[in-house]
This record gives sequence, structure tokens and C-alpha cells, in this order.
Amino acid sequence: MILIKGGHIVDPYTNTDKTADILISDGKIQSVSDSLSPEEINDNDLQVIDASGLTITPGLVDAHVHFRDPGFTYKEDIITGSAAAARGGVTTVILMANTKPAVDNLETLHYILEKGKTTGINVLQTATVTKGMKGEELVDMDLLASEGAAGFTDDGLPIMDESVLYAALKKAAELNLPVALHEEDPKFVYQAGVNKGAVSEKLGYGGADRIAEEIMTARDAVLALNTGASLCIQHISSKNSVDIVRSFQKMGADIHAEATPHHFTLTEEAVLKYGTNARMNPPVRTEEDRLSIIEGLKDGTIDMIVTDHAPHSAEEKSRPLDKAPSGITGIETSLALGIKSLVQPGHISLMKLISLMSENPAKFYHLDYKGISAGAAADLIIFGENENWIVREEEFASKASNSPFIGWELPGKIHYTICNGNIVYSA
Repeated sequence: MILIKGGHIVDPYTNTDKTADILISDGKIQSVSDSLSPEEINDNDLQVIDASGLTITPGLVDAHVHFRDPGFTYKEDIITGSAAAARGGVTTVILMANTKPAVDNLETLHYILEKGKTTGINVLQTATVTKGMKGEELVDMDLLASEGAAGFTDDGLPIMDESVLYAALKKAAELNLPVALHEEDPKFVYQAGVNKGAVSEKLGYGGADRIAEEIMTARDAVLALNTGASLCIQHISSKNSVDIVRSFQKMGADIHAEATPHHFTLTEEAVLKYGTNARMNPPVRTEEDRLSIIEGLKDGTIDMIVTDHAPHSAEEKSRPLDKAPSGITGIETSLALGIKSLVQPGHISLMKLISLMSENPAKFYHLDYKGISAGAAADLIIFGENENWIVREEEFASKASNSPFIGWELPGKIHYTICNGNIVYSA
């Protein structure tokens, strides 16, 4: 048993914002009380955590993660990725399906789910929408759903054939499972990873036009409206895309959007400072886009914050800009960046941040989520909201350190991550 004493609970599910004690036993929260003393609890092995001055929230649910396993385990694997998640306060991950082989078959799905059970955190896996992520033929969605796929995505690649996607959305609606889409029309991506604009011009680099995202977002919003499917626009980056999603939500589409910490923290100028560690798909764009993403988070248009944790080797990221892969490792810095970029400037409350990073992703993927309440799974983070720490490359639990945030001083130092009643990380 674990007794957490004197922490300040911030839980959007129960709308709790107060100091209280939490008793954990058998993987569950047994009680939340104004005061519990160890003497009242009949357990010789009771572990007491003094959380005075610290904040306790539900564990984060990161709904967009790449652990590169199978196929690219020199970058990351399920074990190291899960350790990185725990260090970042993430107790549940939804893994993307663009592994090698892709998750379009039961063997790969079962391999990931079984390995995930050994990690200490909750590892869920999506399946691809199309076979081999070729955008041509649907996977057996019924079969993969019956065997535990959490949803469907060809993340990393857009589905260009709208008739294929229309059929997929109709089937997903039947199955009551969500679909998440990477929205970049390759016709408008001249060179990937950098916004087509002032910085790309300065670098003599083709760049990715915002139109690439906006065209696909608009098309797929129409398909969502007409199929009734639960659809997520992944890692939204453009002001106009935010406006499109907002408009279709008003029309009644079951359309959602996710934002990453790098898209609400950085702008295209980051490429000049951090080089390939700021190269990502879709790219970070202008200050106007960044502020529009924040407005979308504030008004609920964007209802999830995810990391798109995309580890790469140092050798790969040391290549020239046009030859390096896109993406950053983000799962260990996401809570801190949410506090720094959103909470501390007064854009949103910590309560709202946790809703965006925990409750809402859990709802989108139909997880059994009860926050910090009696009977709920004991998935918790204990952290100092305003306690600063330095992002150090050598301290990453991930195999990768391709982050533009190395050296940054960030708030939100995590002291403990608890998943299913077990301490999976302690500082």
C-alpha cells in the first residue's frame, strides 16, 4: 500500500482542486481523504510519500507516440520508450502504427501489446488504416479491432484516395473506434520539415506550405461530417486548419484535434537556432500560427495535447537539413512545456492542461478513466508545478536526445510517477 500525504490534487475528472491524502492498494485508489494517518492503516509494508508542497494529478495519456518497435529499435524500443514516458509523467501511451512491419496484421499487433505488458505503464497500439500504409486497400479493421487495436491511423503518411478513407471512416464509425490522420498533401511539400516562409527562403530550402495541411484537413472534415466517424486531425500546425476544425465542430462533425508542445512553444525561427532538431512534419510555423493553436486549446477546438514523440539517432540528426529525418523526442518534456508555454503565461489553468493531456485523450480512445477517485486505477504524477529543472541530454531515459529543448530551464519537476499502484519513476 502507498499513502500519499498532503499533496495538492488537481483533477479535472472529479473537478478536485484541494490538498488531500490518497491511499493506494492493489493497483487502485482506495480513498481520497482530507486526512489519513499511517496509524489508521493496518499494513506493515505501508509506504508513505510526503507530497507537501507538491501537486498530484492523474497520469498523462499521450495519444501520439512512436516507440519504433519493431523495425527501428536502434532509435527507441518499447522498454526504453516506456521508461521515458514514466519519467515524463505519462502512464498511458497510444502507439502509432508506422513500425516495420507496419501494424496491419495480428502478429505485429500482438507482439507490441505483449511487450507493452512488461513495461510498468499502459501501452496501447493503433493499427494502420491501409495495408502497408500504401493508401490503397483497407486492413481487416474488424479483426484488428477485435484483437485490441485502440484505433486506426496511417500516421506519417496522408491517405490521398478519399474513397478509401471514406470507406475506412464508415467502418470505424460502425466499430466505434477513432481514426487519427496525418494531414499533409505531398503536392505542397517541396522539402519536408520546415515551414515554407521567411526562414525557408533564408535557407534556400523548399519547405512545406501550410496549404498542404489545410487542404487535407478541410477534405477530411467533410468526410467526418458525412460518416459520423470520430476523427482526429493530428499535430495541427496552421491557423487556418484550426479555423476549419472549429467550423466543422459547429456543424456537428465528431472532429477533434491534437497539438504538440513544440507547435505551441516554437516558431519557424527555431530551425535557424536548433537546426535538424527543429525539423518536424508538419513544421513549426509562424507566431500567428502558434498563437492560433493556443487559442484553439483555450476554446476547446483543439482538445488534446500529445507529443508525437519521434526519436532518431544522433547520426541521423547530424545529417544536412534536407537529408535528416523529421521529428523530436518529446515525451519527457511535455508536461513541463505545457506549464511553461500555457499555464505560466496565463493562457489556461493547470486543471485545463491536465484535461488536455490526460482526460480528453482518454475519452477519445474510450479508455476507462476515472481520474483521482476511489476505485480508479492508481495512475498519478507527483510534481512541483513551479519547481524548475534543466533538460539535460545525458538524463533522458529515451535512447534518443533529438530535442531542441536541451539546456532549457523548465518548470514542473516530476518527483514520482505511479502507474497501476506501482512507482514507475522517482526522481
